[in-house]
Amino acid sequence: MQSLPTGSIMPPKALEGGPADASRKPNCSLLKQCGLEAEFVFPKARYSAATTKQIAAEAEVPIGSLYQFFSDKAAILQALAECYTDLFIQRLQVLERADVLALSLSDSVKRLTEEVDSFFRENPAYRAIFVEITMTMPEIDEAMDDKVIQTLVGILLKLNDALKPSECEAIAFVVVKAIGHLQWISSGHAPECRERLLPEIQRLTFHYLDSYFHKKSL
Repeated sequence: MQSLPTGSIMPPKALEGGPADASRKPNCSLLKQCGLEAEFVFPKARYSAATTKQIAAEAEVPIGSLYQFFSDKAAILQALAECYTDLFIQRLQVLERADVLALSLSDSVKRLTEEVDSFFRENPAYRAIFVEITMTMPEIDEAMDDKVIQTLVGILLKLNDALKPSECEAIAFVVVKAIGHLQWISSGHAPECRERLLPEIQRLTFHYLDSYFHKKSL
């Protein structure tokens, strides 16, 4: 694959200047400290219908305490998106273990897609949060995808150190934006449908990656 003419295909970072106070950037620990578990509000009521007062009441925290860390409900939504993305990346990083890197391409693809599917199953609020993010803050959605793509780039470089970083970036972009999107769509279907779709997604992923990691599939 030829390097892309403009260098990086990733958009500029979109988090700077976001709704949350940059000097006190929210994280998973802060969300838990405030009682803001993702499952408690946005999956129950659509983001557009929820109010900051309602969120504080559900979390059983004074609204003043909430405003101390989050300027508005958009800041809460962004913090949840960042938290879930970090948790998702932690799941992907299991692929960097030496025993996993030694797997065949077929087994590596199976492990990757099963990790993603398991994460979606175990964290139903993840889908609810990002449905809202894509509609209301698409720049945050892009920034979170960027973080996942860069994580995958590091894994791909370890799988085939003959590839250039620019090649791995393009491959990771396709995996996240195309194949990952298929898993995202399938996560909204009934369990029996997801079980039928997963082998098809694995087959598609394998044949795409096989041209870059052919030796690993032998």
